[in-house]
Amino acid sequence: MSFACTLHAPMDLRVDPHPVGEPGPGEVRVRLGAGGICGSDLHYYQHGRIGAFALRAPFVPGHEASGVVEVVGEGVQRVQPGQRVAINPSHPCGQCRACRAGRANLCDHMVYLGSAAIFPHRPGLFRAQFLIGQAQLTPIDEDIGLDEIACAEPLSIGLHAVHRAGPLLGATVLVTGAGTIGCMAVMAARLAGAQTVVVSDPTPRARALALTVGADAVVGSDDELQAWRDRVDIAIEAAGHPAALAGAFGVVRRGGRIVQVGTLPNDMPFPANTLMARELDYVGAFRADRAFDWAVQALRSRRVDVRPLITAKVPLSRAKEAFDLALDRNASTKVLLVPDN
Repeated sequence: MSFACTLHAPMDLRVDPHPVGEPGPGEVRVRLGAGGICGSDLHYYQHGRIGAFALRAPFVPGHEASGVVEVVGEGVQRVQPGQRVAINPSHPCGQCRACRAGRANLCDHMVYLGSAAIFPHRPGLFRAQFLIGQAQLTPIDEDIGLDEIACAEPLSIGLHAVHRAGPLLGATVLVTGAGTIGCMAVMAARLAGAQTVVVSDPTPRARALALTVGADAVVGSDDELQAWRDRVDIAIEAAGHPAALAGAFGVVRRGGRIVQVGTLPNDMPFPANTLMARELDYVGAFRADRAFDWAVQALRSRRVDVRPLITAKVPLSRAKEAFDLALDRNASTKVLLVPDN
């Protein structure tokens, strides 16, 4: 018997016993290395839902993680016991129209660990030990920490958002929101050749962090943001706030593009006439597909450095303390759950 961080209801987070068995064919038993608390995990914690995905039973969150292989099942060749691994939470079917079109992140039958999208809920990765298919694991042999490896999934979100933005070489890019995903988008835009990256965030600590990870300029108010009006080619909305989206619409140039990454309220007003009259492209970026592999490669080659984003590492047994810390944007960016000693 192992144990897991389990949500029973909003703000009711417990560390409960959780069974873990022996791996079957193609399966691997992994020991948690580090698990990052994401904004979606916090939505589940605070509200019991994120968008249309609602808790309907006790639920183990967590989709950002690294681990160490303990035992491999029959036929496993991808990893070996003792290896450190990056963990992809996505398990697409590979057969539906989206998968066949090369957009597996939109799979009709996706099993995404740490998401309440399907019921019965599949447990996420905030577990001391767990079984997982070998295809979701990438061995890491380079000298890179388990805490950094756990950041592959959020980095993949930033990379996928930039991929959805189109060519960025020489572009001016606005990123709204300097939380984890916003900062990952800054790094991704740099990798894609953006000339200028501007970040908008009302929190001084977040703005300072954005500069640390590669932003050229930061703004903290609407008035400051207006100085960039008609100078922004691409806006990436990573704040998940209506005011941030409105700010992006207010400064992107005619014929520019806005990429929505953050989850926005269902009932918010939308500037459809601005979209039409300025002939803007407005696209969504949901999770990631091939970008997970890109993220792993960027981390293992040190083309990006995610360490400035890591605020704290808290033992899994103190999961509620970790979640409460992660809720405070003035004190934290990426809080990681790690094994108890």
